[in-house]
Amino acid sequence: MNAHAARAYMTIGDVLGRLRVEFPDVTISKIRFLEAEGLIEPERSPSGYRQFTHTDVERLRFILSAQRDHYLPLRVIKQQLQALDQGAEPGPAARQPRTLVAAETTAAEPDVRLTRRQLIDGAGIDEALLAELEEYDLVRRAGGHYGGESLAIARAAAALGSFGFGARHLRAVKASADREVGLIEQVVAPLLRQRSPGAHGRAEETAREIAALSVQLHAVLVSTGVQESLNR
Repeated sequence: MNAHAARAYMTIGDVLGRLRVEFPDVTISKIRFLEAEGLIEPERSPSGYRQFTHTDVERLRFILSAQRDHYLPLRVIKQQLQALDQGAEPGPAARQPRTLVAAETTAAEPDVRLTRRQLIDGAGIDEALLAELEEYDLVRRAGGHYGGESLAIARAAAALGSFGFGARHLRAVKASADREVGLIEQVVAPLLRQRSPGAHGRAEETAREIAALSVQLHAVLVSTGVQESLNR
């Protein structure tokens, strides 16, 4: 028997069962997201199924703890993991107090839970701006807490505010995003209706890829339009 065959592997369901005792909010989608972001790299069977080892589970435990206890963004966690892989100490960022929000968080990250005060402090905004963002449905609170997407939106709104943009000006951006989401939902709806194994995962991957391409196209169109306006 070779080393590969002798190694004990776990399915993604097994991993979920091990982690949920300590991290009740973890989901299969979350684990897949962390893999897509390059924080974990489970092996694959010949048929394409993920095969997790004990090391993968411990790596996931480190990531989830860093998010839950220290609110570290994925970019910082990835740096911590790279340091550990090289045999170095992860650094002081891993010991950041959980009452603070990592100032470098710039993108929406799943499973981040923030109080109202943490959101205001982390985004560098005031209560009035947050109230406006909520009024125009740009930021939403779920179960008494705000997610990572709310932090990213609030920071972007604060930065745009320095150029004179108010929350009311961002309604057009929200409307455009909602239309794009609607188009993506139409594309992945047939996949979500399938009952075959892995259909939901394929739908997620498809939606994520389309969203990335949509954002890329939007950026190019805006950049081109601005340049044409300046050249008039």
